[in-house]
Amino acid sequence: MKQRIITGVVAAALFLPIVFYGGLPFVLLTYLLATIGLYELLRMKGLSIFSPYGFLSLLFLWVILFPAQYNEIMADFYYSKTELGIAFILLLLTYTVITKNRFTFEDAAFTVLSAIYTGIGFYFLMETREAGLVYVFYSLFIIWATDSGAYFIGKAMGKKKLWPEISPNKTVEGSIGGIVCAAVVAIMFAIFGDMNAGIVTIVGMTIVLSVFGQIGDLVQSAYKRHFNVKDSGTILPGHGGILDRFDSLLFVLPLLHFFHLW
Repeated sequence: MKQRIITGVVAAALFLPIVFYGGLPFVLLTYLLATIGLYELLRMKGLSIFSPYGFLSLLFLWVILFPAQYNEIMADFYYSKTELGIAFILLLLTYTVITKNRFTFEDAAFTVLSAIYTGIGFYFLMETREAGLVYVFYSLFIIWATDSGAYFIGKAMGKKKLWPEISPNKTVEGSIGGIVCAAVVAIMFAIFGDMNAGIVTIVGMTIVLSVFGQIGDLVQSAYKRHFNVKDSGTILPGHGGILDRFDSLLFVLPLLHFFHLW
């Protein structure tokens, strides 16, 4: 617990000033986090980012991440993200032939999906910051409230297992408690935050986001269980890897954008 607290304080001291500042430093930080996330995904499957296919997947990730506010730069290349993505996929499939199937179709598919999964989530982190600082903190606080509520209420009242095959310690009671705690936090943001929606809309939206935040957590748990690893990485002592900390956000942030809150 002491290690978790120390890591959390240090990470917050490094992360929050850049979040407040925004702009290019925040874009660069997001690129770094996403790159580490992709590295963690590939490593768990026994694939290396320091390889030709790893380099292609990294380029694919960086294209997905390219912020909307810099679209005029992308336009100068006369190619869209979709066109470049197709090119990377074809190159990865070509690599399966070059390696005589040592790098398989399954590996190529996994590499592509890893870049998309990581890229989309972190792309919308930048889009959320561009929309306003309040939305970043809204997302963070409802996830923290969901996690904390699920943990403490699950410990105190949890009896029925939520999904034991994936995450044996999570309970239905804890999951519901997490949603309730997130809704309470949402009411605070609706009252005191400068958000472009009424209290009923924000609470309703928060319930959906809390559910999908928990699904994002379960997706990461399923992934780690499949590959028989405890954490996605070790970069955050006491917490695991980047994906261990951002798994819920990778689901919540795209949905927040789809709700057109701003």
